[in-house]
Amino acid sequence: MTAIDLTGRRALVTGGASGIGEAAAQLLVELGAKVALADMNRDALPDARSRTGAAFATAGDVAIEADSERMVSEAADALGGIDLVFNSAGVGDDLTPVHEQSVERWQRVVDINLKGSYLICRSAGRLMLKEKRGAIVNVSSIVGLDGFPGRSAYGIAKAGVIHLTKTLACEWGAHGIRVNAIAPAYTRTPMVQSLLDRKIFDPTLIERRTPLARMAESIEVARAAAFLLSDWASYITGVVLPVDGGWSAYGAAGDVVKIRNGQ
Repeated sequence: MTAIDLTGRRALVTGGASGIGEAAAQLLVELGAKVALADMNRDALPDARSRTGAAFATAGDVAIEADSERMVSEAADALGGIDLVFNSAGVGDDLTPVHEQSVERWQRVVDINLKGSYLICRSAGRLMLKEKRGAIVNVSSIVGLDGFPGRSAYGIAKAGVIHLTKTLACEWGAHGIRVNAIAPAYTRTPMVQSLLDRKIFDPTLIERRTPLARMAESIEVARAAAFLLSDWASYITGVVLPVDGGWSAYGAAGDVVKIRNGQ
């Protein structure tokens, strides 16, 4: 078997100015791809482009139809087309019960995470359909797989990403386009760090609940995305791959740490 080789592939990475998106962009460049970054944080893009080696960067809000279409178009013009998309743009939410959640905040979280993924997929998919090839990886979450109290907006959005992924895989598979998703657990990104700084959750509780006993690093999630984007996954479409250190596998009562200690 040869190593994963993305030489000549043209990739768009949304949310590419930080976190998982930035790690994925750098990895795709290292694997030979020409990469365009898209992010709403215009000020962060120049440094991210320098760090990742991306060929192009464009700013905009994925939740706005005109912005999404423009960013895809600009990336395609700069790269000469788009073969790969990693839909990493997203925002988190706070631990807020449904009856206390503001409609405005709920809608914003859903719009960026779900509507944004839909809009980027739709725009990039139109280009891929013309060429009869392509691969897309969307970012869902373990929060989209099960019920998480206090995270109704994020959970609903990420569950919607799963349904979007499966639907597009079925619609576009016969046209040579694969669509998959990853479902990361808590990952050390700026978004998660902001939650930690505000003491929204206790990281030791995450570590105790996770069989691998730690949070993920961005590069570990990026590697899973790169695999699904590559020809190594040429017969894989419509799947949701948990990248969660065993979180979704664990179903016993109590913390994993008790099991490890024989309690």
